[in-house]
Amino acid sequence: MKQYNVSIVKWLLLLLPVFVACEKTEYSFGDITAPTQLTLNTTVEGVDAANPNGNGTGKVQITAKADKALSYKIDFGDGTVQMITGGSVTYKYATPGINEYTITVSAVGTGGAVTNLSKKVKVFVAFEIPTAILQNLTGTGTKVWMCDKDSDGHFGVGPSDGFAPIWYAAPANSRAADGFYDDEISFSKDATNQVSINVDNKGMTFMIGAAVSFYGYSGAEGQYPLATGGVRKLAFMDATSASTPAISTRIQFTAPGNGIVCIGLGSRTYEILELTATKMTLRTIGADGLSWYQKLKVK
Repeated sequence: MKQYNVSIVKWLLLLLPVFVACEKTEYSFGDITAPTQLTLNTTVEGVDAANPNGNGTGKVQITAKADKALSYKIDFGDGTVQMITGGSVTYKYATPGINEYTITVSAVGTGGAVTNLSKKVKVFVAFEIPTAILQNLTGTGTKVWMCDKDSDGHFGVGPSDGFAPIWYAAPANSRAADGFYDDEISFSKDATNQVSINVDNKGMTFMIGAAVSFYGYSGAEGQYPLATGGVRKLAFMDATSASTPAISTRIQFTAPGNGIVCIGLGSRTYEILELTATKMTLRTIGADGLSWYQKLKVK
């Protein structure tokens, strides 16, 4: 009987660690508190009366503040999310043009409790113009260009899907009576490398027949007293045509307002086929749906 009792005691001693190991460990996280009084402020860089969506840098100062917030998660609305602790960050958007984004801030409190707040913001991002294009177009700040009247094909037209004036290419100095040989087109860049155009048409602009109504006139092809609009900021982007690098720079720009560069073609968007420090060839789709060409040279 004694031997039996000793065996029971031995078995109980062996099982004791198992019972101890199975005891549930309890943890305490403290109070779970969601942040309160969350505010979200955004400032687009360079906003003024002339630039309501910013100066083109794409930078936005974002400031979030909340009581009892330990950190902030910011969803910038373009697929990027970032965690910050201070509540303030400057973010640079990259997509060219004017785009609207929904910025969402999640203020994180103790125990992971979250308070959210969203705000929409419109941001203008200027296309990053290739250095060679910018330098050749504007030089150190401004370049004045004129019609390259001494070159064959300085004005011409071809099919909409073509990239050369195969239907008509004006011989050198053959269009003097049309009055666009003396027009002066200034391309200028500012401190942020945004480019503007200013056209001095000497009071008259030559228009092709199909484009006359585009500019608010009626009549046949010829010269009309068109106001060219003063200094206008250009929007640059990658070319949307089917051109290739072998025949084009693959860069285009859009001029606001009446879109005039030199000749009235009823268009606003121009692809830069060729650009050197002294020569430029532009292609555009005119009001008649055909591809039109202008050759320019530095004054």
